[in-house]
Amino acid sequence: LEQIKKSYDGVEILKEMNLEIEDGEIVSILGPSGCGKTTLLNLILGITEADSGKIWFNGEDITNLAMEKRGFNIVFQDYALFPNLNVYKNIVYGLKNRPGISTEKEVEELIELLGLKEHLNKKIDQLLDEPLSALDGVIKESIKEKIKTIAKEFHLTTIIVTHDPEEALTLSDHVLIIQEGKIAQYDTPEEIIKNPGNGFVREFILKQLEIKKNNIYSLFTVPKNIPGVAAGKVQEILTG
Repeated sequence: LEQIKKSYDGVEILKEMNLEIEDGEIVSILGPSGCGKTTLLNLILGITEADSGKIWFNGEDITNLAMEKRGFNIVFQDYALFPNLNVYKNIVYGLKNRPGISTEKEVEELIELLGLKEHLNKKIDQLLDEPLSALDGVIKESIKEKIKTIAKEFHLTTIIVTHDPEEALTLSDHVLIIQEGKIAQYDTPEEIIKNPGNGFVREFILKQLEIKKNNIYSLFTVPKNIPGVAAGKVQEILTG
């Protein structure tokens, strides 16, 4: 991205955005609500047009290229599934228009990787109405690892929009932190933790992680005055 700007109704959303993403990287766009992260993703996809600046992909200027000609794929946060089709038919539906893009074996491997094999004949409402509806809390870490595995195995450049620092820092090669339409920091997760770029990054990232860490730690902390809990038991639980 070169000097990308975008405004809506006279309000500047993105301000001279410059960014380079390496081939095959996983990059998270992180920031609070209204900072411009979704607008940035829409510009990359071609859903929204930039007011000024250039967007390059593999050496080609795609700034004015139609979305359908960019060859990018998007997974929306909300479910975009066909309720009249079962799980398997939902998975392969998009292949109807491009049947040669994946082999049957590749589809089967992805189904196995995602742990969906036993659910293929279920209806969508049935799938989302049973224990899998607890996916966000119970299997989130597993899904994150699978996203990383798929992206690395197939060498996919992946851009994720999130407001969750933990998700961004544990999933990505680089994290782009946006503050009021500008880049506050673009770095590796390790560098962001060790050397936050400014006060906003320190407050937005580290404070949230500290709160989450303390909340998790408190789950394993047993008050000393509980009868029957031996001294040092808390330390044993925490250290295994």
